[in-house]
Amino acid sequence: MQIIAQQVIPLYPGEIPNSIPNKMKEVAVYDQGILHGYQKVSVPTLTVFLPQLDLATGAAVVICPGGGYQHESYRLEGTAIAQAFAQRGIAAFVLKYRLPSDSIMTDKSIGPLQDAQQAIKTVRQRASEWKVDTGRIGIMGFSAGGHLASTAGTHYNKSYIPNPEKVNLRPDFMILVYPVISMTDSLTHMGSRNNLLGKNPTAEQIQLFSNELQVTSGTPPTWLTHTGDDTAVPVDNSIRFYQALVKKKVPAEMHLMPKGNHGFILNLKPEEWMLPLFDWVKKL
Repeated sequence: MQIIAQQVIPLYPGEIPNSIPNKMKEVAVYDQGILHGYQKVSVPTLTVFLPQLDLATGAAVVICPGGGYQHESYRLEGTAIAQAFAQRGIAAFVLKYRLPSDSIMTDKSIGPLQDAQQAIKTVRQRASEWKVDTGRIGIMGFSAGGHLASTAGTHYNKSYIPNPEKVNLRPDFMILVYPVISMTDSLTHMGSRNNLLGKNPTAEQIQLFSNELQVTSGTPPTWLTHTGDDTAVPVDNSIRFYQALVKKKVPAEMHLMPKGNHGFILNLKPEEWMLPLFDWVKKL
């Protein structure tokens, strides 16, 4: 049984932080008449997929689609994944985050992170309504969305959004799929870095957003998957992050495939690669 979204809600109840007046219009991208994703996102939303009550496990995941911080692969790395989670009793929330742009933000480097933090805050605040356990809320990201997810999981001690209620912004687990992790010259996906930090980032910006350098003992348990032949985002992004997690004694599980290149899951049905992931979430 396919589960459809129950709600699409504005991410912020009021003013969008770090936003400046703009005339940007969001572009929906279609492939053979089917919605594929979005470009020029300036108004973030959260799309809610809830499991049947008799299947609900209490676990939840915020999903960040990839797209090099230039577009968002909203269907294949968003809603299709959310449906698979909901069918397994895990509530899923697809985040349509703002894409970094100087024309819509005061500081484009923190815009996506603000939206990820707000998504986690929203799910925690509405946990009773959505039948979610506040201690079992994770974040998932693909490619540049993996950079966003890993940023949320390593920068949670600083609130980049208004949070007078002091809601816990730390995700309880992370799921990173062929993620961009590093902003360093030797590892990064340069398109993602240019879009997020600009073409001439400072050394401080590069270090701050190289998430393999930001791992602590408090970093959430993490599940990673990547292919060895990824020509867009080198597999060393996942390997370095895994090594940093192990060094800090953070529980981590990594699945490496020899072939499939970047976006390998797009050629598979979710169940073909997500079964180990479902088991991992269940054991947390």
